[in-house]
Amino acid sequence: MTLAPPTSPSTKPSTRHLTLAVLALAVGGFAIGTTEFVTMGVLPQIADGIDVSTSTAGHLISAYALGVVVGVPLLSFFVASLPRKGLLLALMGVYALFNLLSAAAGSYHLLLLARFFDGLPHGAYFGVASLVAASMAEPRHKGRAIAMVMIGLSVANVVGVPAATWMGQHLGWRAPYVAAAGLAVLTVLLVQLFVPHVPADREATGRREAREFFTNLQVWLTMAAGAIGFGGMFAVYSYIAPIVTNVGGLGDGAVPWFVLAFGLGMVLGTWFAGELARWSVFRSLVISGVGLMAVLLVYWLVAPHGWWLWPINLVMTSMASVLTVNLQLRLMDVAGNAVTLGAAMNHAALNLANALGAYLGGLALDAWGERSTPLVGAALAVGGTLVLLWSALVHRRPPVPA
Repeated sequence: MTLAPPTSPSTKPSTRHLTLAVLALAVGGFAIGTTEFVTMGVLPQIADGIDVSTSTAGHLISAYALGVVVGVPLLSFFVASLPRKGLLLALMGVYALFNLLSAAAGSYHLLLLARFFDGLPHGAYFGVASLVAASMAEPRHKGRAIAMVMIGLSVANVVGVPAATWMGQHLGWRAPYVAAAGLAVLTVLLVQLFVPHVPADREATGRREAREFFTNLQVWLTMAAGAIGFGGMFAVYSYIAPIVTNVGGLGDGAVPWFVLAFGLGMVLGTWFAGELARWSVFRSLVISGVGLMAVLLVYWLVAPHGWWLWPINLVMTSMASVLTVNLQLRLMDVAGNAVTLGAAMNHAALNLANALGAYLGGLALDAWGERSTPLVGAALAVGGTLVLLWSALVHRRPPVPA
């Protein structure tokens, strides 16, 4: 998201008002996190409901992810000079609309289109919300304010996604999308009530920052490492429901517990990523890539053994979360003066990983069955690590004299 540096409201809000404003923004993150990942948990129900195969239904995951990928650079050229609060309200309003359209879709193609358009506001919302939170906080507390906005995404994977998965299994696959639309509307109300007006920078333009960002080889290599390596987890997680039931031999009631393991792993991995980053961002990326590959191979071995797969699921997600968090740190580091776009484009790269993993995992599922998806994931983790090593070689190469 190419936006101007955060501008401060005319008057800093009180501690109480700041807390309520950040909470309002975090509810939006909770809504987005719940919506993004619930499709995996109810994929068999969606496939049955719209009369397509499970692998074809997996393309709905890819459609949402591609919407995120397209949305970040596309919106960056049109919203840089718009008022931040109004933009947040518009983004969440659109998010609510296309979740309702997803719930009402009567055909696969209409649902596919709705999921694509629902992904467009994703990265833009997090980019704008982070800038608004930073503008409201005192300088020494800006990092904490941004972290509190992002915590909504982690809480969604611990609470929102398992609850929405249970809802989809008992009330039908349309119910989670209706609930997500309700959360988006709640966010609109909370933002309107508690987020102060943040003036826009009328001189802001995305052209200069985009030129610097997209002509940087290290930027492309870092995003490629995320798109390929993190795709390893989504090759498995996109099909977690059929893996748990068809390979692990467990009932549908076990799926929300495995979705919960995903959320817990995200929280643990996010904390661990911060500790590793203080040591070395790049080395932590290589270690997490190799570790993810190893865990996915263990996943393939343990898959037929039911509940023994649960802790492997937890470790897999923890490894992948280290990768995602520290990839954002590296992307912001190599982006130079285009640091804002670097932070937002990380969401695009990781959702490209979502689309790539779901697509390749679906191909493997059709060809060799559900158990083959962890092997595809392991191959993607290796590919992402190799791109990282390529990035290191480019970094160490001496510059060519003019």
